[in-house]
Parts: sequence; structure tokens; C-alpha cells
Amino acid sequence: MAPESTPLQVAAARKRQSALDRARVALAAMHDSGAPITFQSLAVHAGVSRQWLYKNAELRAEIEKLRARQHGSEPIPVAQRASEGSLRQRNLMLLEANKRLRAENQELKHELATLLGERRSLPPAAARPGP
Repeated sequence: MAPESTPLQVAAARKRQSALDRARVALAAMHDSGAPITFQSLAVHAGVSRQWLYKNAELRAEIEKLRARQHGSEPIPVAQRASEGSLRQRNLMLLEANKRLRAENQELKHELATLLGERRSLPPAAARPGP
């Protein structure tokens, strides 16, 4: 036979359950609203301490799972990660494209300057487009 709980034990269990319920409700509300989920913000919303949240393994796992989902920080499997060589190759391609675009930009600026110079050398009436 299990010994009967004392009134103090009953009160402590009720207090713990109340805190757990408040934390879960606050966590669900924060997740549904898209608010950033942190231990600090959850502690404030639920009226519990951060330490209590960290100590409760089940609740801590829920918080970390929702945080990871929220931040999209699910780890990428090694097989799907870009290799160092692949990143180097991509960097070289981007540098080449940047170099080519800079040269094209320079040519266009030169062409524009030439056309504006030619336009200035025309007589005033010929420089204005007419109807």
C-alpha cells in the first residue's frame, strides 16, 4: 500500500502541474503567433523561472524542438552539404561573372559618355527631340 500524500506534497504537485500547464499554453501560443521562442521569453510568459524550464527534461525537449523548427536550424546531413571544392568552384565562377559584369558596365558607361558628348556637339535645335 502506498503511503498517503501529505497536504504539502499535494500542494507541491498541484503547483508543479499548474506551472507545467502554464508553460505548455504559453509555448503553444508563442509558436502559433510566430514569436521567437527562447527560454527567457517563455519563462516570462508562463510565470516560471528559466531554471525550472531547463530542469524539466520533457518541456526542455519541446522548447528546443520548436526553436529548431522556428529557426530552420535542422542540421543538414553530411551527404547533402556542399564540399569545400564545390564551394571554391562556385566562388571562382562568381568572381569571373563579377569581373565580366564590371567590364560590361565600364563599356556601357564609356558608350553613354560618348553618346552624351556627341549630343552636346549638336546644335541646340537638333539636340532636342521634336514632335
